[in-house]
Amino acid sequence: MSIRGAKFHGPSPPSDTVTNWVLAPLERGVVFACPNCGKTTVVRSARSRKLGVTYRCPECGFVGP
Repeated sequence: MSIRGAKFHGPSPPSDTVTNWVLAPLERGVVFACPNCGKTTVVRSARSRKLGVTYRCPECGFVGP
């Protein structure tokens, strides 16, 4: 039985807002509202936090570490 092209049903795991890396089930990622406007939800993986990848809020343009 091949799983190529298989589609999984159910909720998809969250992915990092900037890098689009999928967060593993036990990964210590964070989900928070934009610190400036609070309108956008930002998802950060542990890997992007460790590497210091910056994010930009699409609503207000706030740039964070």
